[in-house]
Amino acid sequence: MLTIDELKLKIDNNSRLLGLDIGSKNIGVSICDNKRLIATPMKVIRFTNLTELIKDIHKITLDNNIKGLIIGNPVNMDGTIGKSSQSVKDKSIEISNNLNIPVALWDERLSTVGAFNLASQLDINVSKKTKNIDKNAAAFILQGAIDYLNN
Repeated sequence: MLTIDELKLKIDNNSRLLGLDIGSKNIGVSICDNKRLIATPMKVIRFTNLTELIKDIHKITLDNNIKGLIIGNPVNMDGTIGKSSQSVKDKSIEISNNLNIPVALWDERLSTVGAFNLASQLDINVSKKTKNIDKNAAAFILQGAIDYLNN
């Protein structure tokens, strides 16, 4: 597992990245273009077990020429590591150990709120907002990381 700055050194300027918002039941997935300008919501994976999740992520990385993975880290608002953050970190370590691409955690505080608010600004109805919240949160996380990488 790498820091975001270490990940930047491991990828070239034309590398597509995958973003994950790991929840207990659903995993939001997003992807960015090869210039790393725009993160796009991709899909939601229903979490059954870590082995299946790793297989799904591996397939997505191969099918989309992904060179790095950004995983949202749900740290507490005060910056401390809570139960959710530790769970994501544990899963991220396993994912990192089983993929041949660099993996970094990204502070995802307020990503779900941000994704929901963005959908509100776009005048999307509530049922569509909640249906897509996981993949939209993943895109919000990935967009924050690629904006950081580009600056």
